[in-house]
Amino acid sequence: MSATDGAGVSGTDGARRARKTPKPLRTPKPLKAPKAPAKVSKAGRNLPAAIVVGVILVAALLAALLFFPFGIVAIATVFAAVGVWEVSRALEVRGIKVPMVPVLVGTVALPFAAYFGGSESLAFALVATVVAILLWRTIDTAEDAVRSVLAGIFVVLWVPFLLSFAMLLLGEPGGQVRVAILLLLVVSNDTFGYLVGALFGKHPMAPKISPKKSWEGFAGSAAGATVVGIVAALFFLDQPWWFGLVLAVATVAAATAGDFSESMIKRELGVKDMSNLLPGHGGIMDRLDSIVFASPVVFLISALLIPGA
Repeated sequence: MSATDGAGVSGTDGARRARKTPKPLRTPKPLKAPKAPAKVSKAGRNLPAAIVVGVILVAALLAALLFFPFGIVAIATVFAAVGVWEVSRALEVRGIKVPMVPVLVGTVALPFAAYFGGSESLAFALVATVVAILLWRTIDTAEDAVRSVLAGIFVVLWVPFLLSFAMLLLGEPGGQVRVAILLLLVVSNDTFGYLVGALFGKHPMAPKISPKKSWEGFAGSAAGATVVGIVAALFFLDQPWWFGLVLAVATVAAATAGDFSESMIKRELGVKDMSNLLPGHGGIMDRLDSIVFASPVVFLISALLIPGA
């Protein structure tokens, strides 16, 4: 091929390329603004969801107390059963199997026995549940039977038995008001403790167990619950102001102990929450941990210090 031919071919190709119309540039699509993340509290919770769920739970419980007291027994039984399931599932992660059948039967029996039969029936139901757990594992002949039996007894004592003291309180004269005060004391403990701790908390109470709980938050819990306790004593229980103070301080101490106990168990088992059933709160046990410890304390103080209780 001659140089002329090469130039001709090259010129033809250049002409073809010149005749091609360049493609118009595409206008880039506008970027969508990222969704704002849900507001999260210092405790790592979805704060709006936690507030909504908390308000709904408290409103439902107070409404049941006022209009359908027996409904509280049913609600407490359901909560206890779910709490037992959560704890049992968490224990199973560590290879500890809870005998669910006798434990759940006892979980249903204990609150109803307490409400309808009083402390004697509650004690009988507890003994019957423990015997049923022992017999169940004897018949089952599963491995690690001793550890399984001890785990079952522990779960029954921690959740339905302690919660049943609220049912004993409900069965007493004026029990609806007393259980309502118990709930309000626990709610004020949690609410004021969270608010003061979030704003001013600098000194952790037990950093290895629950690093976000501070002494400042504990003081806020005590102050808020004291106001609720004194108002309740004067206007709803017809008791002197010091009774409300004693009730509030004891409730805050018990609720804090319950909170720390659950935190210690969760840390030992390597779980953050017992479940995610309640948005912004975690599991049922993450809400019951304070109530189950506070219930026997409020019941005993009422029985000892209120005449005729």
